[in-house]
Amino acid sequence: MNANLYALFETHFPDAPEQPALLIPGGPVVRYDELAAESARMAHALVLAGCRPGDRVAVQADKHWQVLALYLACLRAGLVYLPLNTGYQKSELAHFFGDAEPRVIVCRPGAAEAIAALAPGAAVLTLGDSGGSLAELARVQPAAFATVARAPGDLAALLYTSGTTGRSKGAMLTHRNLASNALTLVEEWGFTRSDVLLHALPIYHVHGLFVAVHCALLSGSRMLWLSKFDAAEVAHLLPRATAMMGVPTFYTRLLSEPSFGRDSCRNMRLFVSGSAPLLGETFETFHERTGHPILERYGMTETGMNASNPLAGPRLAGTVGPPLPGVSIRIVDEDGALCASETVGAIEVKGHNVFAGYWRMPEKTREEFTADGYFRTGDMGAFTPEHYLRIVGRAKDLIISGGLNIYPKEIEEHIDAIDGVVESAVIGIPDPDFGEAVVAAVVGAPGHALTEAGIIATLKADIAKFKVPRRVHFVADLPRNAMGKVQKNLLRTRYGSA
Repeated sequence: MNANLYALFETHFPDAPEQPALLIPGGPVVRYDELAAESARMAHALVLAGCRPGDRVAVQADKHWQVLALYLACLRAGLVYLPLNTGYQKSELAHFFGDAEPRVIVCRPGAAEAIAALAPGAAVLTLGDSGGSLAELARVQPAAFATVARAPGDLAALLYTSGTTGRSKGAMLTHRNLASNALTLVEEWGFTRSDVLLHALPIYHVHGLFVAVHCALLSGSRMLWLSKFDAAEVAHLLPRATAMMGVPTFYTRLLSEPSFGRDSCRNMRLFVSGSAPLLGETFETFHERTGHPILERYGMTETGMNASNPLAGPRLAGTVGPPLPGVSIRIVDEDGALCASETVGAIEVKGHNVFAGYWRMPEKTREEFTADGYFRTGDMGAFTPEHYLRIVGRAKDLIISGGLNIYPKEIEEHIDAIDGVVESAVIGIPDPDFGEAVVAAVVGAPGHALTEAGIIATLKADIAKFKVPRRVHFVADLPRNAMGKVQKNLLRTRYGSA
């Protein structure tokens, strides 16, 4: 049996292939048969570009329905899909291309020359709203493609996740990882062909690409396909939808939209929140205003979804629900012993959803797994008496802003490289819109005229916009403990209300 994820999708496509797959406001309706045909043409085009099973295809392109077809094409051809945040800049891309060694890179039409300079060994193709070289190459290819056979453990995707060392690690996700998680979510969240999923998430990370898209494809349902989230537009379109997935920022912005209320949600059955903690206040306010308790869940790049509040049953604010079927979650203390209920410890997970390891980093992979096969998530949590998981913090200094993961060390390295900077510390502080905002404390060398605006401008040219600090505070020195470690908790206290 072919374990290729696309083969699984195909068995769940509607019997009537002309059923809509994507409803694009102000744009075309893309049917399931059109999506399948376009993915076949793109698969042929990638093979003509030199791709063979196991090769990586890196994609940094704006959200467009053809990018979804490209993802499916990679699966069909047995390639490894590598999505990249559209905000990544030159230094970040150079690392990804050098580490993953993609055979093909697909980018926006205007970026081809710059991308080619970063990866001279790769074929660079373009794709965008107005077409591009990949679209042109695909246009003349056959509308049928024999899906390449894959084993359950073969790689389907490679997603880079930041590390505290400042260099991103490639998480290797197999066909079995993605298939097992998707099948579980469709069942647990009750997706059927009658659903219409409002999709306003980006499709370069797990939430938008795997969690949302896979639920729709494996239920043969439709997606309202938005290029980005706009609260007024979403409030207007919600009556056409039955389900929505979003980061907490989506929900806080909807609550600030005057046109949003119970009438907007009259056909909705499910609101899902993830990628960052949902404040209890947001949960309660949303419930009161709409009658819908948001379903919060817990996942990460390396594992997909691990836990979820139930579709039918109590959804407890401040928790991410019990473990999903097929996923084992345990809380352990510093010695690896199991913690009692309501006792905080390190979260470890195990299941078919857990990734195969870090790309070309066998030692790091061994480090992050226990002897009995549990993955050390780096998150801290506890089980409630109801056996719902409560996330209480992160063992590492991860900042989650607008649902995107940001590791301070990477930003600190860029700041420290600026002429006149002695050292820096980057922290996350509470933000009512994004959950957390990035803030930097900087120690400058005498005689250098450093400015907040100057540092921010320099960073904007080097790193993605979402990583750039909102504020830069200049300090005489950084607070340290007796061991010399920077006390970031003191910085959070000092600047948390600024």
